Amino acid sequence: MKKNLIHSIIIFFIFMIVILNLNGDKVQESIIYFPIDPNVSFQTANTSLNLVEQPQKDQYIVRWKIASTLERKAYLRQDIGLLFSNGKLVDGLGKWIENSRTINQEKKIPSQESAIFQAITFHHAELHEQENKIYSAQTMSADKLYVIQTPFTPLISFKKPESSLEKEWEERLNQKTSQFLQSSWEKGIKAYSINLGKYRIYPLTEFYFKSNIVPGFSKEESGKLIGTLWEGLYKNYFLGIKKADGTIENAIGSTIPLILISKDKSHIIVLTETTKGEPIILQQKIEHSY
Repeated sequence: MKKNLIHSIIIFFIFMIVILNLNGDKVQESIIYFPIDPNVSFQTANTSLNLVEQPQKDQYIVRWKIASTLERKAYLRQDIGLLFSNGKLVDGLGKWIENSRTINQEKKIPSQESAIFQAITFHHAELHEQENKIYSAQTMSADKLYVIQTPFTPLISFKKPESSLEKEWEERLNQKTSQFLQSSWEKGIKAYSINLGKYRIYPLTEFYFKSNIVPGFSKEESGKLIGTLWEGLYKNYFLGIKKADGTIENAIGSTIPLILISKDKSHIIVLTETTKGEPIILQQKIEHSY
């Protein structure tokens, strides 16, 4: 009898641990849009890219940092970042902290080729108020870095070109990356018969507005548009690209997502291409009730 009781207690605690773990995973695997609280804002929200070292002659290291501070503690703080090199996803950063104001993240990215590094971050806070009401605070930040690595010149980096050499490399890398992305996006546009004239179009790395207001949308509409877009990107891109057959493919190596916002404000399309060359379309309905 005593053994059975002890056995039952052990099973109960194992069950509770499993439940807690499941709940913990659930929190870490979702970003959920809630109405924006206009009275809560971010004091700081930054994404930065900097060349920090050259461990070998043919290799260099870029430091990628994300930091943000809300003006008050939040029930849940979340920062999600994506880093692209020459138009392709090379890494992601994500962190979740309960009952906190601040999040800091840092990662060192090794590379061997001349590249444009582009990083964009969605900073988010889930705010639990009285009477079981839940609100959000959110903003975005971004950064860009050019790194030139050749056998014939010293390793250099810049964000805005100053010398004639830097301007030449900026133009060369911009053109190469732009041609690559245009070819990739056109494949998806053709595959899904998209009429571009019906959309406002932004590469994800340029879908960053300091005012957090999307052209053509009110402040309230923009908040919901940005929040629900990142909710979808997190579930269907950051955690892995969700394909039409239900399978999930790692997003590393995929192209910068192209954001297409319908001019009639009815829906958003996200286009990308997997590392295997498969065009992918994600679609979201734009909700207008607040």
